[in-house]
Amino acid sequence: MFHFVKHFMTVNEHRREVRRGCFRVGLYWQGLTHDLSKYSPSEFLQGAKYYQGYRSPNNAEREKKGYSEAWMHHKGRNRHHYEYWTDYKPGAEEGKGHDIIPERMPKRYLVEMYVDRVAASAIYNKGHFTYDMPLKYFQRGDYTTLMEEHTRKELENLLKMLAANGPDVTESYIRNVILKHYPGAKIAERLTNRRKK
Repeated sequence: MFHFVKHFMTVNEHRREVRRGCFRVGLYWQGLTHDLSKYSPSEFLQGAKYYQGYRSPNNAEREKKGYSEAWMHHKGRNRHHYEYWTDYKPGAEEGKGHDIIPERMPKRYLVEMYVDRVAASAIYNKGHFTYDMPLKYFQRGDYTTLMEEHTRKELENLLKMLAANGPDVTESYIRNVILKHYPGAKIAERLTNRRKK
């Protein structure tokens, strides 16, 4: 059974949460364009078909078919997923092996990945979300082979900071340390300080 309306509402809610998070750290364009591919037929139809409301429909599709077509489409079009930043080892095309290697994510996509994970955790745990949930979800996964080491450590540090200190401290750190050279982060910092007065 297809759940077109429920899936559409979930995608919209997720995008709204990510947009708010991205705006708070100064990633305005990424906040506006986040996950637009979820409205494409390749992703939306599968999402509506496997919709459950408490987790990603990609997981249900994967369990049913052994893989997720929607996810394969999504990860190749959205730079905030670490899987986007994987490639063959140089020389593989000449028959010297087919090892897939991860590349370090640019800071703005790393931050969008952090915001994405927090938003998804909040939506799928509606009513009982706590700031340590994104970290616990991260720690259940195995990121040793496809997520570049620095990217993995930076993401884990942000999730630990969120769990220990909450979003205000973590977002201030993102604006003033990770994205300190991004004009949008400076604007977001000024707006945050103005709201506090």
